[in-house]
Amino acid sequence: MGLAVIGHPIGHSLSPEMHNAALAELARTDPRFAGWRYHAFDIEPDRLPAALDLMRDHGFRGVNLTVPHKVLAVSLVSLLDPGALEAGAVNTLLLEGPGWRGFNTDGYGVAAGILEELGISLQGTPVVILGAGGAARGVAVECLRAGCAGLWVQNRTRTNLDSLLAHLAPLARGIAVRGIEAGRPPEGLPAGAVVINATSAGLRPADPAPADLTAFGRVAGVYDTIYNPPQTRLLAQARQLGIPCANGLGMLVHQGAKALEIWTGVPAPRTAPVMRAAAAKALGY
Repeated sequence: MGLAVIGHPIGHSLSPEMHNAALAELARTDPRFAGWRYHAFDIEPDRLPAALDLMRDHGFRGVNLTVPHKVLAVSLVSLLDPGALEAGAVNTLLLEGPGWRGFNTDGYGVAAGILEELGISLQGTPVVILGAGGAARGVAVECLRAGCAGLWVQNRTRTNLDSLLAHLAPLARGIAVRGIEAGRPPEGLPAGAVVINATSAGLRPADPAPADLTAFGRVAGVYDTIYNPPQTRLLAQARQLGIPCANGLGMLVHQGAKALEIWTGVPAPRTAPVMRAAAAKALGY
């Protein structure tokens, strides 16, 4: 049975190592999973529709989507799970009949990762999200669902920021959602916020930090959704400032385990430890 992750670029992804380790562990006690394999494909955005059609025709059970496909894929699926519909982005596809059903497990992953790594619940916590792309959408929706104490979103491109704020407005349910202009202090941000980087800034060594943490006052924690490399410039600044911080390995593990649950029916907490061990080994942690 085929599973895969699609992205552009895709070389940094640890999903194949993580999922194949979990599948091998499942196969030890359940022969149904003996033939399951997880692959990685580098697919440019304009080739995504054809790639998904080809994978459907070859009987792939499920697909993960990473940068830059999470928003693009929304229009390509037959049915959207409520969470993906609210996020306006998908990172997990399940083949159902002749088409794909889309899910978004990013929110689940980041909430579980922050709680596990930093000991902070999103409920009742002010949150700053850096970025307004597909990953940011999933994270923002999860923060609102969890009942965060206000949501601030910063993005370099004002058009994308305004688009995300407009998308979130009907989902806020009384929670204040504000945009932050890059380089300006956030209006009304209280102390004790969690800053979440949901941009790709940090994937390459030369990438600048997506924000200056000193602009956000007294921060309770910093979570960077990037996990490879394990330390970005944003996390380096957080450590210099003495702010508790973590990279996105926990998010990767938990969103992946939830995706595997969608494809196999095996509860995510069962496979998460195996996935974490495999990912940490691949990273040399």
